[in-house]
Amino acid sequence: MQAPSFKRLFQNVWPAALIALLTLAVYHNTFSSPLLLDDHTSISENHSIRDLSKLGEVLSPPKGITPSGRPVLNLSLAVNYAISRKEVWSYHVANLLIHLGAGLALFGLAHRTLLLPSLRARFGADARPLALIAALLWTLHPLQTESVTYIVQRAESLMGLFYLLTLYCYVRSTDSPAPGRWQVLSVASCALGMATKEVMVTAPIMVLLHDRAFAAGSFREAWRQRRRLYMGLEATWAILGFLVASTGGNRDGTVGPGVETAWIVYFLAQIKAVAHYLWLSVWPHPLIFEFGWFEIKGFAQLAPSLLVVGPLAGLTLFALWRHPRLGFLGGWFFGILALTSIMPGTTQIIVEHRMYLSLAAVVTGLLLLTHAWWDRRCWPAWIALILVLGAVTVRRNHDYRSPLALWQQTLEHRPDYGLANYCVGQALLAEDRTLESVPYFERAIKSAPHRTLAYIGLALALDHAGRTDDAAKTFEEALKFKPTSADTHRYYGALLSRIGRHRDSLVQLDEAIRLKPEEAKNYNETGIALGRAGHLIPAVANFERALELDPESVVVVNNLGYALMRLARFDEARARFQQALRLDPDYISARTNLAHLAKLTKQ
Repeated sequence: MQAPSFKRLFQNVWPAALIALLTLAVYHNTFSSPLLLDDHTSISENHSIRDLSKLGEVLSPPKGITPSGRPVLNLSLAVNYAISRKEVWSYHVANLLIHLGAGLALFGLAHRTLLLPSLRARFGADARPLALIAALLWTLHPLQTESVTYIVQRAESLMGLFYLLTLYCYVRSTDSPAPGRWQVLSVASCALGMATKEVMVTAPIMVLLHDRAFAAGSFREAWRQRRRLYMGLEATWAILGFLVASTGGNRDGTVGPGVETAWIVYFLAQIKAVAHYLWLSVWPHPLIFEFGWFEIKGFAQLAPSLLVVGPLAGLTLFALWRHPRLGFLGGWFFGILALTSIMPGTTQIIVEHRMYLSLAAVVTGLLLLTHAWWDRRCWPAWIALILVLGAVTVRRNHDYRSPLALWQQTLEHRPDYGLANYCVGQALLAEDRTLESVPYFERAIKSAPHRTLAYIGLALALDHAGRTDDAAKTFEEALKFKPTSADTHRYYGALLSRIGRHRDSLVQLDEAIRLKPEEAKNYNETGIALGRAGHLIPAVANFERALELDPESVVVVNNLGYALMRLARFDEARARFQQALRLDPDYISARTNLAHLAKLTKQ
C-alpha cells in the first residue's frame, strides 16, 4: 500500500517541482529591479498600504492609481510594505510566487481537462507531460515578463492566478465525490479575482464554455448539473460592479466612454494590437515595455492585421457553435482580450501584459495540434523551445536592471515616443548626467500627451545646470500649455522660492494646493517657501498638514523638526528628528540637524 501512494505522490510533485525550479531560474535576476512608472504612485506614494492593521483603509485604495477599485491588489502591496517597506525584494518575491502559482494552476487545469472523458481517449495517456509542457511554455515565455518583473502589473498576474484557480476548482468538482467543496473554492477564487482586476469579468463565462465543451456536453446539461456553481459565479459580478462604480464606472476617467479617444479609433487600432500579440506569442521579439499611442491612418495600414485577426475571430465564432472544444481555445484568447480591446483607454494601445492569460490558449492550442499530428515525436522540439524561451526571458529581465536601460531599449524600437524620451531624460538627470538629459526632454516636448512632464523635466535639468532664468521661462511655457498642472505650479514655486521671489513663489504654491489639496508634496514645498520667507508658524502648519497626508515621509518630518528648531521649540524639534531617524536611520540631514540641536541646547 505504501509504494502506490508514494508513486502517486511523486507523479504529482515532480512536475510542480520542475515548474518551480525553472521559473526561479529564469526570474532569478529580477529581485533588485527598481520601481518603474506606476510603481511609484502605487507603492512609494500610496498611503493606504502603510499600515496593514488599518484594513479598511487598505481595502479602499485612493483614486487615480493602479490599485484603485482593486482592493485585493492593494492588500497584496500592503503585505509587501509591511515586510520590506519600499525595498523592492519582497515585492519581486511575491510577484514570482504569484506567477508560479498561476503556472501550477494552469498545469492542474490542463492535466485535469485532458483526463476528462471527452479527451481521455485521445490525450489521456500523455495528459501529464502535455500539461507540463503547456505550463512551462506559458510560465517561461518572455511575453510574461512585464506581468512579473514590473511590480504593479501583478494586477494582471494575480488576477490570472485567481482566474485559473476558478477553472481548476470547477474542473476538480466535476469528478469529485464532494463537489460542493470545490465549487465553493471556485466561487471564492472568482470573487477574489473580481476584486483584483476587471478582466476577471469573463471568468464565469469561460467556466460555462469549458463545461459545455469538455464536461457536460451542452449548456443545458452544464446548468442542470452545476446550477449552484453558476449562480455563485454570477453573483461575483456584483462585487465587480460595485468596485467599478467606486471609480466612477471608468477608472477615474482613464477608460471607457467619455475618454478623449474615439471608440472607433481605439477599436481599429486594437485589430493591429491583437495581431501583434499573436506574433509576439510565436516570435517574442522585439518586446517593448511601453509601445505608446498610434492611430490607424488608412486601410492599407490595417489590412495585414485584419487578414489575420478577422478569419481567426470568424473561425472562433463558428467553432464555438459547431466544434466547442476547438472553439474554447479561441474563446479563451479573444474573450480575455475583449475587455481591453473594446474599451478605449487614454494612453495605451499595445500593452504586453494584456496577453498574460490569453497566451495560454496559443501555446496549448499549438501543442495539442502538433501532438495530434506527430504524437510524441515533437516533444524534443518543445523541450528545446522551452529552454530557448527561458534563456530569452532571462535576457529580457536583464533590461529591467535600471530605468535607464529599460527606457533606452524602448527607444531603440520607438524613438519618437514622448514618454520614453522623458523617462530616459529623467534617468540621466538622476545620474547627474544633466547635459545628456536635455535633448531627450526637448524631444519629449514634441509629444502632446507627455508635454507637461517633458517641460518639467527640461526645466529641472536647466536649473540643475545653473541656467535658472531659462528654467523659469520653461516653467512659464509649461503653464501656458497646461495651466491646471499642480506639479508645474509646485516645481515653479520651489524655484522662485529658492531665488528669493517669495511672493511669486507662494502664489504658485497656493495654486498647486488649490488644484491638488490631497497632495502632501504641495504642503511640504509651501512650508519650505514660508520658512525661507521667515514665516515659521504657517510653515509649521503646512508641514503638519503634509504629515497628515503622508505620515511616513522622512523629508517632511525632518523639515518640520527644522522649522520647530528655528522657533526654539527644541523638545518638539528633537522628537521630530528622532522620528525621522526611526523612519530612515541613514537619513543624513536629520542626523546633522539633531547634532546641531544638541549644540544649541548646550549653549
